[in-house]
Amino acid sequence: MDNPIDINRILDFLPHRYPFLLVDRVLDCVPNKKISALKNVTINEPFFQGHFPGAPIMPGVLIVEALAQAGGVLFMSNRDKISDNTLMYFMGLDKVKFRKQVIPGDQLILDVEIIKQRAKVIKLAGVAKVDGQVAAEAELMATFEEK
Repeated sequence: MDNPIDINRILDFLPHRYPFLLVDRVLDCVPNKKISALKNVTINEPFFQGHFPGAPIMPGVLIVEALAQAGGVLFMSNRDKISDNTLMYFMGLDKVKFRKQVIPGDQLILDVEIIKQRAKVIKLAGVAKVDGQVAAEAELMATFEEK
């Protein structure tokens, strides 16, 4: 896989679109193993209007969603075994922890690796960092199916 992967390739891998696309670039990807992606956090994000006025903080649930989307790109990077009509869906979250606030101007680095994969279930470990500091971490489970 070509590194880095720009937004046009990400749009090929994920069904998400603005304002819910939370991965801007893939920095590195080892298919079937791990991925490192980037989310530029800007004041223009629609969620900052209400979270929180005067003290904008990226919602933790959206940080976890960004990790899941990076995991989706990782999963979809295995194109030789996956149809273009495949969608990945959340099944569960474990060990979710929020450690640092993410604010406008931050670059969120999303590191996700595959822990386990069986039949139609995949388990991922994700860590979101800002300036080398952990902002959030989680284990994610997902399933996939044809559209």
